[in-house]
Amino acid sequence: MKVDVYKRSEDSNLCSYLVVPTEKPLPQEVASTDWLVHELNVDFERDGKKHFTLNPEDAFHQIGEKGYAISHLDDRTTDTDAH
Repeated sequence: MKVDVYKRSEDSNLCSYLVVPTEKPLPQEVASTDWLVHELNVDFERDGKKHFTLNPEDAFHQIGEKGYAISHLDDRTTDTDAH
């Protein structure tokens, strides 16, 4: 699946990631927060490896449920460890 990846910096130098299927608009419920484009048109596959702190199976479940996937609070990473 091709996705667009957004990143948001948070307190304590942590960041979260949001993935949205490519060519889909940023969901309205997250559009008012400070998400910045990180990478566009990225291959996001169910390969067992984490992508942008997201577990692929969980991310695909989130995308199927709400149209996007977002890092869980416990899965945030420091800005320097991203990707």
